[in-house]
Amino acid sequence: MRILHLLASPFFSGPAENVALLAQAQRAAGHDVTVAVDRLRKEVLAEEPAAPRFQELGLLDEGGLELSVKSPPWRMWRDLRRLKARSVDVVHSHFSHDHLLARWGRPAGATLVRSLHAPRSLRSSLPVADAYTVPASALLPRLVEKGKTATVLPALVDARFEPAKDRAALRRELGLTGAPVIGMVSTFQPSRRHSVGVEAFALYRQRQPEARLVLVGDGGLVEQTRQQVSALGLSQAVTFAGYQQGDAFTRWLQALDEVWLLGLGNDWSARAAAQARACGVRVVAVNEGALPDLADVVVREPSPDAVVEAALSRQMAPVNHPSNERIAGDILTLYARVRPVQ
Repeated sequence: MRILHLLASPFFSGPAENVALLAQAQRAAGHDVTVAVDRLRKEVLAEEPAAPRFQELGLLDEGGLELSVKSPPWRMWRDLRRLKARSVDVVHSHFSHDHLLARWGRPAGATLVRSLHAPRSLRSSLPVADAYTVPASALLPRLVEKGKTATVLPALVDARFEPAKDRAALRRELGLTGAPVIGMVSTFQPSRRHSVGVEAFALYRQRQPEARLVLVGDGGLVEQTRQQVSALGLSQAVTFAGYQQGDAFTRWLQALDEVWLLGLGNDWSARAAAQARACGVRVVAVNEGALPDLADVVVREPSPDAVVEAALSRQMAPVNHPSNERIAGDILTLYARVRPVQ
């Protein structure tokens, strides 16, 4: 099967990592798979650029698609014509720009699958496709009610996410003291509720005075969070690890006893929760997106008291997240059971 993924992003972050892992697993199953990414935008700043990573993985599509939301109309038209001329069996689009391009540039005879990443995409103007994927089981009934063919595309997990061989030694290397070590791993933005987490940690320390909080990530609310930490007298107990990626991110995650995931951003697949579970890290999470499917314990409401109650419960859930191979197989089955409608 010839599969072309469309990913109109210049960054190897958010859904891009999931697409890469899915494409790798599909290729391992014997299929011809490539991923087209944004080739126009170069200003990736602190983010890892997508094109070099996909090229390194042998997945980068070289079919001449610019695939950028910044493209002028005449170059979007060029992309449309180039896509329409492609010889592929499946076009799997992932972002809004991809959906637009695929709607009008679908190659003859190709199956069109659209991935939706958040509830806001489930609107009356849902883009036309032969089939859909959603990031969480809670969103599936809304598509089924509309008579759509759909399945869940959950977070895939890179093989490097595994329990630390020597967690104590790793913590020494990272300069972490105290126990238990709790983390929050997300961009500092309102939806992630860092302020709730810091306030909850202050309450938690009353019961666990040696506890440490590790905040991994960057974003617009970093300084505001630093001020809150200082105002609560927690500066000596909180580590700001900054933005981490690749193996460095894995090491910080492996060093934790527990991670608090108190909100999601644009991608509801809750990849950080799946990665944490793979590392043997306990997950305390709010009831959003795929988090309930992956959490050891679900916070009944996003308040400091509720977070502390969940953290102290010590409840543990069995790990039953599907393997990358199983996920890829489910998506390949989805491709095979729908007929393209032009």
